[in-house]
Amino acid sequence: MSLTLKGIHHLTAITAQAARNVDFYTRTMGMRLIKKTVNQDDTSAYHLFYGDAVASPGADLTFFDWPVAPERRGTHAITRTGLSVGSTADLEWWKAYLAEKDIATGEIAERAGHVGLDFEDFEGQRFRLVADPDSAGSHPWQKSPVPAERQVHGLGPITISVPDLRRTEPMLTKVMNMHEVRSHPAGAGIGETHVFAMGDGGAAAELHVEINPDLAFAQQGAGGVHHVAFRTPDKAEFDQWVERTASFGVRTSGEVERFYFTSLYFREPNGILFEIATDGPGFTADEPLEHLGERLALPPFLEGRRAAIEAGLKPLS
Repeated sequence: MSLTLKGIHHLTAITAQAARNVDFYTRTMGMRLIKKTVNQDDTSAYHLFYGDAVASPGADLTFFDWPVAPERRGTHAITRTGLSVGSTADLEWWKAYLAEKDIATGEIAERAGHVGLDFEDFEGQRFRLVADPDSAGSHPWQKSPVPAERQVHGLGPITISVPDLRRTEPMLTKVMNMHEVRSHPAGAGIGETHVFAMGDGGAAAELHVEINPDLAFAQQGAGGVHHVAFRTPDKAEFDQWVERTASFGVRTSGEVERFYFTSLYFREPNGILFEIATDGPGFTADEPLEHLGERLALPPFLEGRRAAIEAGLKPLS
């Protein structure tokens, strides 16, 4: 049996307004703040994690808090994040709900094989709510302002934009063991889209590659995405991914211990940053489940610097 990624692990985006970010994703989107920590490579910045009630791998939408200019949109970038809900009826509820919040949406329509609803957050972060019946076994957050049956279940699919498929496809299929399951012709403002699946696929295990040869290079910034991470279940399989990427000559970070998971970073040929991350040990490694996200959590290797780190962070409320 070949080594297989299990789906999307998390997606990390960029915000320049951390306090407003927390308000939007907890109070408007109804997600649980499951970890309030810092960027381990830049401890002046928050790293905020939102997810479901039990902090499931595959449900983590995360943000680095950086004082940067807005993203300049283009190609060579992750361009849209899928958020799964249970059904088309849920999409109709979300369309009405977002309208009540003065948040513009697109129309509910099928896009690249899934029925979805497009919208953006207050910084222009691009999302698509996707009707995914397979996500129904989710873990709703009882303190959410969004009704339990309407809440976001998880991530996927994730859309990236590249100018030419020929460089990206070998990375996805030969190195990462994904397989192309379908393609969709270009539409209004949307390039030809190729859908690559991990394992049995489905929304939570799909990467959509949109081909846009005429767009300029994107420039990362607030409202943009920093990287996407893919799931591997444990350290044993993670070690196999380290060996596999090395065997193909892929330049990687090597193993990076993040305490909540172990990571391997590398870029596909168009410069988009990918990560492979373990499902465990998870976010209860240093906080009880019922109190996740209530205080600033620091991994053990940063705990000795807590006072200085806290002094450099701005309040979130």
